[in-house]
Amino acid sequence: MSRTLSEYDSKQLLREYGVATVSEHLAADADAAVARATRIGFPAVLKLCGAAIAHKTERDLVRLGLADAAAVRAAATELLARRRPEDGDAQLLVQAMVRGRRELIVGLVRDAQFGPCVMLGMGGILAEAMRDVVFRMAPLTLQDAREMLAEIKAAHLLDAFRGEPAVDRDALANILVAVGRIGVERETVASLDINPLIVAGATAIAVDALVEIADA
Repeated sequence: MSRTLSEYDSKQLLREYGVATVSEHLAADADAAVARATRIGFPAVLKLCGAAIAHKTERDLVRLGLADAAAVRAAATELLARRRPEDGDAQLLVQAMVRGRRELIVGLVRDAQFGPCVMLGMGGILAEAMRDVVFRMAPLTLQDAREMLAEIKAAHLLDAFRGEPAVDRDALANILVAVGRIGVERETVASLDINPLIVAGATAIAVDALVEIADA
C-alpha cells in the first residue's frame, strides 16, 4: 500500500534537505488566504491542497497570477466550493508567483534492480512530450550530478538563454544530490516528483512536488 503526501508536506520534506522551494503558506479559509497572500506579496498563486489531491491541474484547482486581495478572495471561494468529500481535509495553499522561461523536472524512483535512482529532465507541460531525461543511481556525488546536467539533450538551455542568465549549476547539482539522499535515507519514500523546478533568473526553485510513501 502507498499514499501520497500533500503538495505542502512534499515540499516540507524537500526543505529539510535544503532544496529551495517557493514561498508558501496553508490557509483554512478565504480570509486567511488573503492575509497570507498579502504577506507573501502579489501576484499570488492559489491551489487546493490535500493528501488526496494529486492532480490539481486536471481538476482545475490552480489559480495563477492573482493580482490583489479581491482576486485571492474570489479564487479562494471558488476553490473551496470545488472540494469533494473524498478530498478529506483539503486546505488552500497560497504561494508566491514564480516566473521563469525554463522548467525542469527532478524525480526519484525506486528500481527493482538498481534501487533509488534520481531523474533529471525538461519539465513543465512539455515533460512527457519531450522525454528528455537522464538517470543516476543514488547516492549521487556532485560530479555525478554535474554529469547529469551535461547529458540532457537540452543542456544548452541551462546556459545564458534569451536574456536569462546561466543557471547556477552548482545549486542545481546540489538539488540532485539532495534528492538522492532522500532516496537513500528515507526508505519509505517510494517516489518523488518535482515538476516544475522553475529557473527564475539563475536560481532553480521547486514550485510543485509530490511524494509517494510506501506504508509498511
